[in-house]
Amino acid sequence: MANGEQDHQNPWARYYGPNLGYIEEQYELYLRDPESVAQEYREQFKAWGEPPRSVRSPVASTPGAAVGVDARQLRNAVIAGKLVWNVRTYGHLAADIDPLGIGPSVSTKVLEPETYGLTYAELATLPADLVWEGAPAGISNGAEAIVRLKEVYGGTIAYEFSHVADEDERRWLNEYAEQRVPSLQLSPEERADLLKRLLEAELFEDFLQKTFIGVKRFSVEGNDALIAMVDRMVNDLAGEGVSDIAIGMAHRGRLNVLAHILQKPLTKIFAEFQHSAASGKKMPTEGTFTFEPGGTGDVKYHLGARHVMQNPKGGETRIVLANNPSHLEYVNPVVQGFARAAQDDRTVRGYPKQNVEAAASIVMHGDAAFPGEGIVTETMNLSSLRAYGIGGTIHIIVNNKIGFTTDSVDSRSTQYSSDPAKGFEIPIVHVNADDPEAVIAVAHMAVEYRQRFKKDFLIDLIGFRRHGHNETLDPEPTQPTVYKKVKAHPGVSRVYANRLVKEGKLTDAQFEEAKNAVLKVFKDAYEEMKTLEDHHEGPQSQAVDQQATSIVAPKRVTMSELRELNAGLLKWPEGFKLYPKLQKILERRSGALNDGEKIDWSHAETLAFASILADGRAIRMSGQDAETATFAQRNLVLHDVETGDTFCPMHELPQAKASFALHNSPLSESAVLGFEYGYNVYSPETMVLWEAQFGDFANVAQVLIDQFLASGRAKWSERSSLVMLLPHSYEGQGPEHSSARLERFLQLSAEDNWTVANLSSAAQYFHLLRRQASITGTDEAKPLVIMTPKSLLRNPRAASPAVELADGGFKTIVEQAGLGAKPDRVERIVLCSGKVAIDLEDALSKDKDNKDWLHIIRVEQLYPFPAEEIKKAFARFPKLKEVVWTQEEPRNMGAWTFMESRIREIAPSGAEIKYIGRPDRASPATGFADVHADEQNYIVTQSLKQSPTLTHNLGR
Repeated sequence: MANGEQDHQNPWARYYGPNLGYIEEQYELYLRDPESVAQEYREQFKAWGEPPRSVRSPVASTPGAAVGVDARQLRNAVIAGKLVWNVRTYGHLAADIDPLGIGPSVSTKVLEPETYGLTYAELATLPADLVWEGAPAGISNGAEAIVRLKEVYGGTIAYEFSHVADEDERRWLNEYAEQRVPSLQLSPEERADLLKRLLEAELFEDFLQKTFIGVKRFSVEGNDALIAMVDRMVNDLAGEGVSDIAIGMAHRGRLNVLAHILQKPLTKIFAEFQHSAASGKKMPTEGTFTFEPGGTGDVKYHLGARHVMQNPKGGETRIVLANNPSHLEYVNPVVQGFARAAQDDRTVRGYPKQNVEAAASIVMHGDAAFPGEGIVTETMNLSSLRAYGIGGTIHIIVNNKIGFTTDSVDSRSTQYSSDPAKGFEIPIVHVNADDPEAVIAVAHMAVEYRQRFKKDFLIDLIGFRRHGHNETLDPEPTQPTVYKKVKAHPGVSRVYANRLVKEGKLTDAQFEEAKNAVLKVFKDAYEEMKTLEDHHEGPQSQAVDQQATSIVAPKRVTMSELRELNAGLLKWPEGFKLYPKLQKILERRSGALNDGEKIDWSHAETLAFASILADGRAIRMSGQDAETATFAQRNLVLHDVETGDTFCPMHELPQAKASFALHNSPLSESAVLGFEYGYNVYSPETMVLWEAQFGDFANVAQVLIDQFLASGRAKWSERSSLVMLLPHSYEGQGPEHSSARLERFLQLSAEDNWTVANLSSAAQYFHLLRRQASITGTDEAKPLVIMTPKSLLRNPRAASPAVELADGGFKTIVEQAGLGAKPDRVERIVLCSGKVAIDLEDALSKDKDNKDWLHIIRVEQLYPFPAEEIKKAFARFPKLKEVVWTQEEPRNMGAWTFMESRIREIAPSGAEIKYIGRPDRASPATGFADVHADEQNYIVTQSLKQSPTLTHNLGR
C-alpha cells in the first residue's frame, strides 16, 4: 500500500497542533483504563494504535538519504530498558503478597515511567519486543509490555532474582516468572484436589481445636496452603525419580505435615492428644523414676516420621520428617546430613560417589527465626561446599509476620525475612498464602530450579497466624489491630472456593459436599481411636529407618596385618613431591612397628582408620583443618609442593573395602556438627567423626550436643554413633584453649546415652576407635566423646609399642606400671584421667623416693563409669586409707563433681575421699604461662606427696 493511501485511511493524519495533543492525552488515559475514554476513541486506538507525536512530511524521502535518529525516541528506549529492569528488580514492592495488608507501605515510584520523565503514550511508540525481549503474543507495544510486566511482578507472587549473578540462571528465572507462571492452568481435577488439600489442612486444625480444648498444637492456620505446597513439591521430586526426601521444620504446622504429607495415622495423632488431655498415661515404672524401653519420649509436635510412596519412575521414594526440638532452626543441618548420606555411595574405596539426583531436602523456617538464628546462615553456607553440598535445598519461610508476640519491626533489620538468603545468591519468591494456585505455581518453580541448577531456592509463604503463639495464648493484648483483621478474615479454603464460584468452576453445594467429606474422615478416625488400645505402648515411632546389624566384637588386628597396612599408607603416586620435612616425618613411620620402637598418637589413629576400612566400614570425618589437624599431626591429605595436587593414602590402600571421606570444614561448629549427626543417623553403618579445632569450640555447638547427641535416643529412639574429638589439656594456652568442658558432657551422661573418655596412650586410642566402629550400625550404637590430647600427640610416654595395638583391646582403667607391687603397703590410690596421668608418670620417673605407699589408676573411660573394674582394683589393697581424685581442671569443672559420689559408693570402708587440683574458678585456666606451670607442678607434687597439703577431704 502506498504512503498516500496509508495517510488517507489513518485517522491521526487529520490532527495537528493542540488537537493532536488532545488525542495524545486521550491515548494516555486509554492505556491506563480503556473505559475512561469515549467509545469512538477506544475503537480508533484499538484499530490504529498510538497517535503520532508529529505528522510526517508528505514529501517522500529521497532514496539513499541518511535516516535521521529521533533522539527522544532513543532516550525513551533507554529509559524503557531501565524501567523493565526496575520492574523485575523492585516489582515486589508493589506486589499483593500480604493477605491481611498489614505490612508497612513502601514507595513504588521506581516502577512508574513518570519518575523518569516518560509517559505511557511515549512507551506505546516503542515496539514491544524492543522493550521486553520475548514478549508474549498479544503485547503490541512498549506500554502494554510494561503494564503486563508490572502485573507479573506485582501480583500475588513477587520475585527477587537480581542478586543472582549467573546470567543463565537469572534469564531462566525471569522467563519462568514471565512466561510459565502466567500460563499455568489447573485442570478441573487438579483444582478439586487442591481444594481438598486446603480443606484437609484447615479442617484438621479446626477439628483438633474443638475436640481437644486447651491442648497446644502450634497450628498452621493462616498458612494452611503450606500443606498443598509441600505435597506438590514431594510429588514433583518423586516424579523426577528422587529416592529420598528429607524434610525439616519447627513445631508450627508439624502435626498437619505429619498427617497429610507423612501419612501418620490420624488415630495415632488423636491418641497422642487424648493422652495429653488426660494429663498423660505414660508414667515411669511403679515405684521408680525409670521409664520402660523406648525412652522418655517427646511432645507430639517435635516428633518426626517416615513414609514410603511409589514414584512414577517405578521405584520408591522415602520421605522423612526429622525430629526436632524447640530450638527451631537447629534441625536444618541435620536434614542436609540426611540428604548427603542418601546421595553418597560408600561401597568402594576413595571418596564416596555422590549422586545429587538421589535425594533432596525441603526445610521450613519461621519468619522470625530465619534472620534471627545464626544456624540458618551457617547451614546455607554449606550448600556449595564439596563436603556438604547436596545439590540444592528448597527453603520455605512459613511467614506469619510475627514471632511469639514480637512484631517484625522489632525482630529484623531487613525488608523481608528472606533477605539473608541474598548473600548466597538464592532465588527468592514471595507468595500470598491466600492464592493457592500461585502457591502451586511457585512450588513447581522451586523443584524445577533445584533439579536444573542443583542450587538452593527460597519461597516466602506469607500468611498470618490464626491464634496466639500456641492455642492457649490470647494474642489480642499484644497485637490488637492485627487480630481484628484476623478474626474477620476467612480461611483459605473459603477464599479459594469463592474465587472458583465466581469463575463458574464450583458451586457452593459442591464446596459444602467436599467439606463434609473431609470432616467425616476426621470424625471416623476419632471414633476408631476410641476403640484402640493405648498407642503409647513401646517406643515412639522412629523418623529414620535405622536397620540394626548384629553386634560383633572388634576383631584382633595381627602384627602382619598392621605391617601391611602401614606399608600401604606410606606409598604415594610416582612423581608426587611432598614437603620435605613432612616426608621425613612420614617415612619414620616405616620402622615404628619394629621391636623397641613406638607408635605415636596420630600414627595409631591412621592405623585404626586403615584397619576399619579393611573391615569394610566406611569412614567420614570433618572439622576445622581436619585434613592436617590443629596440631599438624594427622596429614592424611598430602599436597604436592610443586603442583598443589592432593593425595590421600587411604584412597589407594589395597585392603580398603569402603570409602574414606576426610574434609576440612568451614569455620562453623553448629552447622557442621549437625550435618555430621544427620549423616550418621541416616547412614548408621558409617563411622562418622567430627573434630573441634580446640575442645572449647564445641561450646558453639551446645544445642546440637544437648538436644540431639545426648538425648536423641531417649527422646526419639534415634541412634547415633558419632565420634567427637575434642582437644583438651592444660598446657598454658589460656582460658579458651585448655578445656573442652568435660564437666558438661559428664553432666549430660545418663541412661547409657554415650561414652566419654579421656585417654593416656596411643594404643588405647587405637582400640577405642575400633571398638566404636564395631558397634556402629548396631543396636548398641551410641556417641563417643573423646578428650583428645595436644602435647601427648608427640610425647613418648603416650606412644605405644606395636604389640599393644596387635594384642588386647580397650581398657576402661589402666594401672600405673611400677606401682602397687606390694599391695599390703599401699595407703593411697590416686585416680586421674588424661594428660595429668602422664605428668604424674613423668614426675615419678624423676622421683627416687620409695612409693610403695602409692598406686595410680588412670580412669580412661569416665562414662559409663567403670565401677566394677575400679572396685576390683581397690579390693587388692587391704590397707587403703585414702582415695584421691587428681585433675588439672578447676574443682567446679573437669570430672570431679561427676566422680566424687561414684567413688564414694565403691571406696573401701574407712577410706577418705580427697580432691587435688585447682580450686573453684570462673575461668577455666590462667592466661599466664608461668602461673600455669607453677599450678601444674603443685598439683603433681601434692599427688605424689605422702602428706599433701592441697586436698579437700569432704569434697565440695
